[in-house]
Amino acid sequence: MCHFCPKKTRDLWLIFFRIILSIIVKEERKIQRLVASTLRRAYGGRVVAYVSDGGAAAPPYRANFLFSFFGKQLFLGFMPLTHTRELFAKALKGKYALGAFNVNNMELLQAIIEACEEEKAPVMLQISKGARQYANPIYLKKLIEAAVSLSTIPIAVHLDHGDTFDLCKECIDEGFTSVMIDASHEPFEKNVEITKKVVDYAHKHNCVVESELGHLVGAQFDEGEEGGAHSASGHYTIPEEAVTFVQETGCDSLAVAIGNSHGAYKFKGTQHLDLERLKLIKKALMDAGLGDYPLVLHGASSVPKDLAEEINKYGGKLGTDTAGVPEADIEVARRTGCTKVNIDTDLRLAMTAAIRKVFGENPKEFDPRKYLGPARTKVKELVRHKIKNVLCSAGHAFD
Repeated sequence: MCHFCPKKTRDLWLIFFRIILSIIVKEERKIQRLVASTLRRAYGGRVVAYVSDGGAAAPPYRANFLFSFFGKQLFLGFMPLTHTRELFAKALKGKYALGAFNVNNMELLQAIIEACEEEKAPVMLQISKGARQYANPIYLKKLIEAAVSLSTIPIAVHLDHGDTFDLCKECIDEGFTSVMIDASHEPFEKNVEITKKVVDYAHKHNCVVESELGHLVGAQFDEGEEGGAHSASGHYTIPEEAVTFVQETGCDSLAVAIGNSHGAYKFKGTQHLDLERLKLIKKALMDAGLGDYPLVLHGASSVPKDLAEEINKYGGKLGTDTAGVPEADIEVARRTGCTKVNIDTDLRLAMTAAIRKVFGENPKEFDPRKYLGPARTKVKELVRHKIKNVLCSAGHAFD
């Protein structure tokens, strides 16, 4: 993804010798401080160093240089994308959640990255099957490469709701750091079989896998509120089945069904997640020796009433029954162990509200910059709110 110019190469050699001196005097912690203080300023935070004891473990990125000395290995180079194993471990320890925001165009990507960069929050960029069909995988890849080159924060790229092994394989081969295989609509045994096949391939290619157990209500696979895979019913994740599923598949994180759903019409009546079930799932995994296992909350948009009202004010017809997950529930889920929280619908609402307002107040406007610019700003404000006040990931980029 990045290439060295001569000046960068000379600078990296100087850094390399300083790191060797640190290791010789057994002060390896200086490496992280050195990298944090010097390289982030010089190269926007994308240069990293990684030291191992010479074992089989690979660095969490592709290294440009590899040196062996004193029984140790030093990897030095530009960090492309970040792996979610590292991000999940830090989030679990810090009791915050990673924002996983869906991307399908430039304005959404800019809004998400700018908000997370300014708040120093790690982020997961999610790309669905529908987004790949809409924007073309190559365009999306190049947009994300631009975002990585201009930012300092850890960025992971994730396939959202991959529905086949072939799609997951395609994304793994393209360099995604994380994929989701969603075979939750299949019987339990078939779900295990498909997931394990993806896990086996992904782990051989340094990629992590999310899967889903239980069945969420709403639009599946990013096909819209009335999509062909819209589910009018669902079933909750059973704690004991979650344990068996993780043990048999080896998946790295698990999306659970606890009353959450996709789309802008998530609830009829009282809006709440089954947080007690979430606690039971977490406890069952812990008791089975699976440790502080990362859980994922899908369909976690809160569907803010002010956005729905603004859309309707300027000609929209969302209706009065729009409903999302209360942010208070998401905060409890985060503290309980939902390490990754998916947000897509809220981004769509924010963008649509801003665009409708421009056209409502300026019906003669036809310059895309005049309505996509405000839309980008609105999405950025929403993302900033989520990472600061709900997910609490702000300030954790460099933990």
